[in-house]
Amino acid sequence: MARIRSKDTKPELFIRSLLHNKGYRFRVNNKDIFGKPDIYFSINQIAVFIHGCYWHRHMQCKYSYTPKSNVEFWQTKFSANILRDKAVKSHLQHEGIRILIIWECTIKKMMRHEEFADSVFQEMIAFFNNTTIDYQEL
Repeated sequence: MARIRSKDTKPELFIRSLLHNKGYRFRVNNKDIFGKPDIYFSINQIAVFIHGCYWHRHMQCKYSYTPKSNVEFWQTKFSANILRDKAVKSHLQHEGIRILIIWECTIKKMMRHEEFADSVFQEMIAFFNNTTIDYQEL
């Protein structure tokens, strides 16, 4: 567990590289924004979070398993993570900041399949351009 990073993870670097190569400019881990989003577009006020399926409990995902030992500790830890994610979402939406969450399993599939990566990227662009949607998960 000590080797698990909180920023500059492979999935995060993949998305940042993809966005940068397509000409998008953004801030990384902006401390001025509540919840320190992984990617922040200040012009559009869009916070992008790259969520690990294990830590943020992605529903019906194979990466979202629960360890067999010390179950009570892990349940408490995961519950706190879920509550914190809800608080961040509520706070940012109250401030008028739009939120895009990209799950780790989606990014792993994007890394393996270029066509899938293109379709997810198009969904991201659609979210960026559609100002009526304030929250989306991919």
